[in-house]
Amino acid sequence: MLVEPLEDRVLVEREKPAYQTASGLYLPEGSEDRSYPEVGVVKAVGPGRVVNKTLVPVSVSVGDRVVFGRYAGTEVMVDTIEYVMMQESEIIARADEDADIEWSLSL
Repeated sequence: MLVEPLEDRVLVEREKPAYQTASGLYLPEGSEDRSYPEVGVVKAVGPGRVVNKTLVPVSVSVGDRVVFGRYAGTEVMVDTIEYVMMQESEIIARADEDADIEWSLSL
């Protein structure tokens, strides 16, 4: 990996959402709802942050599938691949690889 996150930062590669409905219709890319969180795979992790002269390690590791806010972090291009660099606190949850994550918007 050419990019090594510092402190409690995490480098995540976004998963591409499926643009097909349950009934089999394909949706255009611009039609997705921009309010839902996103899912991605952790590609690199920083060493952690220092609190009271003690290193607190990051709670996620490389290969973990995580859920994060749509507007979390900063987009970074490395070798033509788009990643998101974010702090650990911007990660909402850890998810199993086979979990089909769907979100409902409660108003």
